[in-house]
Amino acid sequence: MTILVTGGAGFIGSNFVLDWLKDDATQGESVVNLDALTYAGNLRNLASLKGDARHRFVQGDICDCSLVDRLLAEHQPRAIVHFAAESHVDRSIHGPGAFIRTNVEGTFTLLEAARAYWGTLQGAAKEAFRFHHVSTDEVYGSLQPSDPAFTETHPYEPNSPYSASKAASDHLVRAWHHTYGLPVLTTNCSNNYGPYHFPEKLIPLMIVNALAGKPLPVYGDGQQIRDWLYVSDHCSGIRAVLARGRVGETYNIGGWNEKPNLDIVHTVCALLDELQPSAQGPYARLITYVKDRPGHDRRYAIDARKIERELGWRPAETFETGIRKTVQWYLTHQDWVAEVQSGSYRDWVAANYAHR
Repeated sequence: MTILVTGGAGFIGSNFVLDWLKDDATQGESVVNLDALTYAGNLRNLASLKGDARHRFVQGDICDCSLVDRLLAEHQPRAIVHFAAESHVDRSIHGPGAFIRTNVEGTFTLLEAARAYWGTLQGAAKEAFRFHHVSTDEVYGSLQPSDPAFTETHPYEPNSPYSASKAASDHLVRAWHHTYGLPVLTTNCSNNYGPYHFPEKLIPLMIVNALAGKPLPVYGDGQQIRDWLYVSDHCSGIRAVLARGRVGETYNIGGWNEKPNLDIVHTVCALLDELQPSAQGPYARLITYVKDRPGHDRRYAIDARKIERELGWRPAETFETGIRKTVQWYLTHQDWVAEVQSGSYRDWVAANYAHR
């Protein structure tokens, strides 16, 4: 038995692959891992799987229909778990074209390949096949402070090129189910954090900059609220949906941890003060307020009661336990951080923050 994972060398995808292959419940089920290895994909995330016959890595683009067709025909996976995406709002503002190509055209290519492959299956294999699409809470738009959290039926109101491209991909997945009968599952997650997170996102950026004595850039007043989900909890939620979710349904996966960005930064600083204090004084001295990004959503919040009610899933980590594990991981993996901070990463940081 095999599953095909797209984007399995990225942050969430690599954590999913690692968790999948160490989880007794999967009984050693193998993974074909398709990733284009753009700036955020890193084979070093998967170094512990070197020599593991259950993991086959293929470098390639999800927009390459002939490659996807060949992989499906060759490996006959029972499921596709689709992580591959451009995922950073700031990057989408600077260059939206890549987001349309990967998130919209790439998802279309996968859906068409999956539909053709599924059509060749017979009996139990056809009945069991699933296309699991991994999406984001950002497709729902922004909430006011007193608004109830996003449910699975909340209207789509994407506000950035990134969230618009993910919303488009969600709609394609839904349409391929209702029009063609393709057995799909969709999950919309809140902000992930944890090991192997590329240091352009808030938490790893704060850790990396603090350790280097660099400014900790906080957008606007820092009161933008997000729900925070430890990445291994997200992976376990996906496994639950893949195993027991109802075909055609959407499940929100959240951490029940709504916190303002500024609180997150202060928490990271306090943990670093405890675990690796700076001779120059508390890390919070580095906090620097910068111009807010265009169209910055004020609040996201996930209502994850459906997945708990139907599938019995809840996150195992609190924010306090998860953030401590995350900071400790970065402290003990500074060689990984140094490797991913390439010239292209430095160029992006300069382009995004130089004029704020």
